[in-house]
Amino acid sequence: MSDAPNYSNVSGPRSFHVMTKPIGPLCNLDCKYCFYLEKEKLFPKEENYKMSDEVLETYIRKYIQTQHTPEISFAWQGGEPTLMGLDFFRKVVALQRRYAGGRPVHNSFQTNGTKLDDKWCEFFAREKFLVGLSIDGPEHIHNRYRVDKGNAGSFDRVFQALEMLKKWRVEFNTLTCVTRQSPQEAVEIYSFLKKQGVTFMQFIPIVERAGDRAAHAIGLELAVPPDLRAEENPDAMMPWAVSSEGFGQFLCNVFDEWIKEDIGRIFVNIFDVALGAWSGLEPNLCTFSRRCGQAVAMEHDGGIYSCDHYVYPDYFLGNIMEKSLEEMIYSKEQVKFGKDKWDALPNYCRECEFLFACNGECPKHRFIKTPDGEPGLNYLCAGYKTFFKHIDPTMKEMAALVQKGRPAADIMSGGTKESVPMSGKVGPVSRNALCPCGSGKKFKKCCGK
Repeated sequence: MSDAPNYSNVSGPRSFHVMTKPIGPLCNLDCKYCFYLEKEKLFPKEENYKMSDEVLETYIRKYIQTQHTPEISFAWQGGEPTLMGLDFFRKVVALQRRYAGGRPVHNSFQTNGTKLDDKWCEFFAREKFLVGLSIDGPEHIHNRYRVDKGNAGSFDRVFQALEMLKKWRVEFNTLTCVTRQSPQEAVEIYSFLKKQGVTFMQFIPIVERAGDRAAHAIGLELAVPPDLRAEENPDAMMPWAVSSEGFGQFLCNVFDEWIKEDIGRIFVNIFDVALGAWSGLEPNLCTFSRRCGQAVAMEHDGGIYSCDHYVYPDYFLGNIMEKSLEEMIYSKEQVKFGKDKWDALPNYCRECEFLFACNGECPKHRFIKTPDGEPGLNYLCAGYKTFFKHIDPTMKEMAALVQKGRPAADIMSGGTKESVPMSGKVGPVSRNALCPCGSGKKFKKCCGK
């Protein structure tokens, strides 16, 4: 078992991630499980929530200056970032070119897809944006929670966006929320996405409590139904939240479909991260890493917060117009926030055989007690244990193949195939994505050579 990371020395090349929200919490949809819409209450005097030109230019300039890396990556999210309009993102690209000094700049863009048209997709294709499209599955599943302000389902518009992204050959992945009903629908969801030609998938567990005290302290109710607001039961779960065991079963069901014939052709982020962990690498997904604190959120007004899930006054680090990013991200408050992920782990986690793969997962989900009564156990712990036990034998075989210089996909034929170049077996892997072979290198510097 590895020791906790050392935070005492932050000298040398530094790199961190900023999730940028140019229109704050505003969205044209009203997804029932969305935790971010009511963050409007954080900005009671705002009228349009749009990021100003001054904030945008200051942010791009400062962010590029503090990225001591050969390439620079920006992430745009919401709310719904397309509400800013296409001209805003044309301005983004122009500013990036002005300040990048010749270094390559990459942009990722998370969207519900309902506003995409040929102009948007032509822009994404030309500027090589990586687009994340939120889609929860086939129509009857997607429309259960992903509705607009009139409570109408959004599936038709999102499906049209999916087809348009393919038409323009935009690099994209899908983000699918896993809810209470999802475990029984796992194969149907995965098969639907596969049928649509999706080659990169992310599955996000919906874990929301009725009694989020941090939210209540600033008047945020997180769309809590009145009958679930009882103060005497602050840990009651929202009706759409997936159970811990349910999330584990969902992942197992998807994994069993994926392992049949899709290794090296379809990439599921949690499976890729797991293969890296079983290969002895530090998980590079923030939820599973041993530390956090280097992935902050920036609101439309330039305010920086410790994390996208901690946009509360207590986790406000400062404003981009007044402080440097390094000053905020390497502040003692933020360093402590990152250290606490490891330092606050209960003994139950430290003694777990799968600590190397999980590291206690996201602190946002650590609100239940261990079997012996110690606080700080992750709500999803039981589900992750089920999943990790389920994949353990397969992951060990796949890791052994990779260590021999062979593609993990060889396991689909019992490991008997001759080694073939991974680049001949995969779909359109992002050049800056983690290589699916589990090496821990970027694809372009590994199997994508």
